[in-house]
Formats: sequence, structure tokens, C-alpha cells
Amino acid sequence: MAVEVKELLEAGVHFGHLTRKWDPNMAPYVYMERNGIHIINLYKTAAKIEEAGAALAKIAASGRKILFVATKKQAKDIVAEKAGEINMPYITERWPGGMLTNFVTIRKAVKKMASIDRMKKDGTFMTLSKKERLQVDRLRAKLEKNLGSITDMTRLPGALFVVDIKREHIAIKEAQKLNIPIFAMVDTNSDPRQVDYVIPANDDASKSIDKILTHVAAAVSGGLAERKAEKDASASAKDAPKAKAAPAKKAVAEEEE
Repeated sequence: MAVEVKELLEAGVHFGHLTRKWDPNMAPYVYMERNGIHIINLYKTAAKIEEAGAALAKIAASGRKILFVATKKQAKDIVAEKAGEINMPYITERWPGGMLTNFVTIRKAVKKMASIDRMKKDGTFMTLSKKERLQVDRLRAKLEKNLGSITDMTRLPGALFVVDIKREHIAIKEAQKLNIPIFAMVDTNSDPRQVDYVIPANDDASKSIDKILTHVAAAVSGGLAERKAEKDASASAKDAPKAKAAPAKKAVAEEEE
């Protein structure tokens, strides 16, 4: 899906922060200043979306997960929807400290959810006292709220996609420590040097976030489709020799008769 500058303009992707709040490292992505606000160069944004999209598609095609992170009010519902559509994990509540650097512990918490579900299925849950059942239910609800969206993430993600790197600085630090590639929407008040794939964009307006995430999700979806096509082709190639072998056997049998 080609990125049109006009659609980015209509979504307000070009509106940066007040000039006094800017990070000078964003200078290469700033087009001009208007009424005390920095305007982002949308031609650069479009190019960076395509560059990030190509890299994300490769990661998705390799079978690795991409973890989406956005806890700010304007972004969380959009991210949950877009990441959910492409079956990718996401964090939209508070970032659990050690989510990446202490992944083993996080996986234990996810497994705790599964064990509570098993208890409910096999009837063990009903053998608990009323007070214990209430405590277990509360624990399950808390775990679901914070970690329910990462239950399928059985290993560290292949990449992080972040909306607002200032707000999600803990996630950024953890990913940097583990050399996990970071993709992000970066506004004019943030330092782009913290990110591997910068998408200069307004990260405060829901329309802008939705527009960028639509392109990102489409790129990931393309990578997943490529992976599926390769798997199908590989399965067909394995079946082909069997299909050829059957007529050959039949011909040998006819000759012997």
C-alpha cells in the first residue's frame, strides 16, 4: 500500500510540538515553523513509513512476533485493534517492568493465567472457599488486563513498535539492552537517536496514530501472507514427489503383468 503525502496531511500527521519543546535532533525531519509549532516534513514521513514497513514485513515473514506498545489514551484502543487484526502482541496498559529483560518471570505470570483457567475447567476451582475463589478471580482479572494480549508471545519479540517514545522510555531502554530493533512514531519533542526505524509523525492525535498504524499493520500483514505462501509452496513441493511416484509404481506393475 503506497503512502500518499495527501492522506498524511489530511490526518494531521504533520503537526509537531511547540517550538520551545522540540528536540534539536529532530531537525532533519522538520519542514518549517508555523505559529510557534514545528511542521513535520511529510515527504520524509512517507519515505520512512515505507522503509519501516519493508523491515517489519521481513520480521513478520521470518515468523517472529512484533510487540506493539502504546499506553497513552489516544493510542491504546487503536493499537489494540490494529495489532489484534494481525494477531500480534501488544501492551496498552502500564508497561510491566522487566517485560523484556525479565521475560521468564513474565511468562510465569502468563502461565498462571492458564493454570487458573484449567482449575475452572476441571472443577478444582469450585473446591476452594468463597474467599479464595474471589482472590483467584481478582488475580486472573489483573493478569488478563496487563498481560492478556501477550499470551501467544512465547519468546522475546523480533521487534518493538512504539507510539510516543518519551512516555514508553522504560520499554525503549529494555529493548536497547537486548538489541531488539525499535520502530516508533517520533514527534518533534523526542530524540530519534533512541530508535532504529524512525517515523516522524504527530503522536498525540488519534487520526494521525490511526493513519500510521494502518500502514504499519498492512506491511506486517503482507509479511505474514508471504510466510504463509512459502509454507504452502513447501508443503506442495513435499507432496509432489509422492504424486509422481504413484503413477510410476502403477506402470511397473502393468509391465510385470
